[in-house]
Amino acid sequence: LARFAFENLKRRPSLLGVRRRPRSLFDNAQQQPRHLSSLRQSETDNEACDELPSYVAELVKEYASMDQTPFSLQMLMRSGRGEYLSHQTPTSLTADLATDEQILIQVASLLREEIPIRLAYRIQDLDQIPILRDMEAVQRVKKIYIDSLLALLNIPSISSKREEENFAFILEDLYAKHSGVLVQMARGAYQLRAAVRKGEIKGILENEDSELEFERMHLCHNFLDRFYTSRIGIRVLAGQYLALRGEATSNYIGMIRLNTSPSAIVRKAADDARMMCIRQYDNAPRVDIIGQLDLTFPYIPTYLHYILLELLKNAMRATAERHSDRGLLPPVTVVIADGKDNEDVVIKIMDEGGGIPRSQVNKIWSYLFTTADAAVQDGFIGELDHDDKAPIAGLGYGLPISRSYVRYFGGELDLMSMEGYGTDAFIHLKRLGDSKEPLPV
Repeated sequence: LARFAFENLKRRPSLLGVRRRPRSLFDNAQQQPRHLSSLRQSETDNEACDELPSYVAELVKEYASMDQTPFSLQMLMRSGRGEYLSHQTPTSLTADLATDEQILIQVASLLREEIPIRLAYRIQDLDQIPILRDMEAVQRVKKIYIDSLLALLNIPSISSKREEENFAFILEDLYAKHSGVLVQMARGAYQLRAAVRKGEIKGILENEDSELEFERMHLCHNFLDRFYTSRIGIRVLAGQYLALRGEATSNYIGMIRLNTSPSAIVRKAADDARMMCIRQYDNAPRVDIIGQLDLTFPYIPTYLHYILLELLKNAMRATAERHSDRGLLPPVTVVIADGKDNEDVVIKIMDEGGGIPRSQVNKIWSYLFTTADAAVQDGFIGELDHDDKAPIAGLGYGLPISRSYVRYFGGELDLMSMEGYGTDAFIHLKRLGDSKEPLPV
């Protein structure tokens, strides 16, 4: 194995005071520093990546042995305000910069250190997960992660405005390239389901002789849970930094809105869900919103919209199918609960869509389970995470992904179902935003 030495791999303290163990792979390298762009990247130039090139495997192993640094919503807001600038010593290059520019340099430097570690964890996971790693869509995702890791490791330390701008240019490009990863992984799960249906995969897990039942493939489900949770974290960190670079907007710190209104987001999500339901069924129930309609609290509106949209889509779909012989459908009711001493902001979504059989309740949280016909998935042409071309149901990841979003900032998502009547969904959102990321290893 060729051993490469380059300055940006030297171990240094985290900008927020968290220290990681020293790196070792390049400590005693004898060669002159060189950029990763000169390495054999042709080895990963194929659209899909099956086996890791040896030098990539060593980099992944080294970075995946480092500690990840968890963040909270409060920490993101404080860093966006510049409250952590006192934690670092100004250099001759940063001392004369405006506060906003110093904030961007500090956050960029932190991401340059943190994101490669998180990418390495997921590359290692993508390379090791049984069965699913052989799906073409999953191999494409692995290539995207490898390319991103190499691109970020090629960036020198950031101590000037120009270096920060260069980092932002590269990160924005990578952010866009990752925008379809969720759908790609869903395709990988679909490819796995198709292989199971065709009897192409037998006896892989626990020496089973019978055909695998994909909804019981716990290793794959746990892997997908880790992958999606980690991906949410990476996109929150990158998205927050890129939003900080944009034009300042009142009541926002990056993409965090200080006065997020659950009732306003419910209305927007309800309008979007109704449009999708009418497109599918030529009818849709109305949505009644009651409770604390004037409530506001700090949150990321785009993520809350996604969570509510998924739950309202499910409620409307179930209602439309259950009462297809009725012109006027029973409404979907949304309750927003809050109080000054409440630990959580709680949103309840109630429908009369017939409920879920008790035997199916655990399956709805699996990324490998869907009730939609395979033709729906075959016909899906969307390319981005939350594409408006998506069918109202069928890709199999809406509910588990929604729960991952809620849990990311310390909340919880639960369902209570009454078979023969309907389902209540409870969204618990942490008010204070002080819960740190549940980083998977």
